[in-house]
Amino acid sequence: MLRRPGPLEPVVVLVAAALLLAGACERPAATENGRTVAMTTADRPSSDELRARLTPEQYHVTQESGTEPPFRNAYWDHHEPGIYVDVVSGEPLFASTDKFDSGTGWPSFTRPLREGAVVERVDENHGMRRVEVRSSGADSHLGHVFPDGPGAGGRRYCINSAALRFVAAERLAAEGLGEFAPLFGGAASRKQAAGRETALLAGGCFWGVEQLLRELDGVLDTEVGYAGGTLDHARYTDVKTGRTGHAEAVRLEFDPARLSYADLLRYFFRLHDPTTRNRQGNDVGSQYRSAIFYFDDEQRATAERIKAEVDGSGRWPAPVVTEIVPAGPFWPAEEYHQDYLVRNPNGYTCHWLRD
Repeated sequence: MLRRPGPLEPVVVLVAAALLLAGACERPAATENGRTVAMTTADRPSSDELRARLTPEQYHVTQESGTEPPFRNAYWDHHEPGIYVDVVSGEPLFASTDKFDSGTGWPSFTRPLREGAVVERVDENHGMRRVEVRSSGADSHLGHVFPDGPGAGGRRYCINSAALRFVAAERLAAEGLGEFAPLFGGAASRKQAAGRETALLAGGCFWGVEQLLRELDGVLDTEVGYAGGTLDHARYTDVKTGRTGHAEAVRLEFDPARLSYADLLRYFFRLHDPTTRNRQGNDVGSQYRSAIFYFDDEQRATAERIKAEVDGSGRWPAPVVTEIVPAGPFWPAEEYHQDYLVRNPNGYTCHWLRD
């Protein structure tokens, strides 16, 4: 997408070209009373931990002050309401309400989400003088700030998508970021828009569960992650130990006009074995348990009714042990877990649809 040239166009082109030529613009954050607070030096993960948690591009950008290609990154043309947090620490950094189309091919913001969210430093690398932007807690390289932005402040925070993770408005409360929900009004509710509702289900390895759910008519979107545990900003390296209390789960959006919540649960009970506690096939551990995480009393009542219906059907030789519990925080899994069986059609799964 191109913008109309303006009086500052030569400066922008020079900066973009220099960034391209230079190749330059998870440890959980701590929480207090449900609010994310800055990571301290002692909290920062080691380089080895970060290499394990981040993709190569995320590591290069945040730890080596790199820059991703313009127009070929996740958020340059992203318009969903919500906030953007540090991919390393989860620190809140920018809001979609301050995002604008700069025409440069990188996410651009007029200001940080709150005072002190970022630190600015003089950057004299690559034969030019610029102002680098880093996160204040994790010290992640984010991008640069330029004096050619719109609005009264006149600033353009040019940020790498690889340094960010997006949290949708309706997910803010679940991720301990409810203080920012008023920025988005009704967008932060569970019923996000007409024709869309949210469900959160766990039935073993989330790769197989997601793949079967996405094939169901009425399912609009899926995301895999971790639910039901005690550790904030859980990552796979934490969850796989079985000590955090999380279950591998799938968060999905569905159209209630095409697919009722009750029928969704009936389908869910067919795609995994709900009678084996903490196990699906060869996967053993509490992270592989069967669970329905409900968002309100209506979902709870429906889940209890369908569980009793399945348990009394005689289709399973043992009692159904599926948990029905409130939906707490849901932490999205690493990018390589998302849509895994779409990208790896012959990848591992222990799920199939029963008659």
